[in-house]
Amino acid sequence: MSSISFQITVHELCDCEDISEALLIDAVEHEVVAPVRGRSAEEWVFDVSQVTWIRRAIHLREDLELDWVAIAMLIDLLREKEHLEGENQALQRRLQRFLEHS
Repeated sequence: MSSISFQITVHELCDCEDISEALLIDAVEHEVVAPVRGRSAEEWVFDVSQVTWIRRAIHLREDLELDWVAIAMLIDLLREKEHLEGENQALQRRLQRFLEHS
C-alpha cells in the first residue's frame, strides 16, 4: 500500500500563511514544525500537515503573546492529545466489535 504525501516549499508556506521566513525559521528551531527535507531554510520542504501546526503556533503567539518555548510545549501537548484521541477511538471501535460478537 502506497501513501501519498503532499509537500509545500518554504516560500509557498510563507505566502500561504502570510508569515515571514524568519518566523518560520524560529518555529523550526523550536521544533514546532519540521521540514521533511532540505538542509538550509531556502531548501526546506514541509509536509502539508505542518501547515495546521504553524497556523496554530501563529495564533498562540498572536492571541496569547507567548514565546516560542511556551508555544513549542503547547504544540507538543496538542499533538499528544490528538494521538491519544486517535488511539482512544481505535480502541473504542475494537471494543464495540468485540461486544457485538460476544
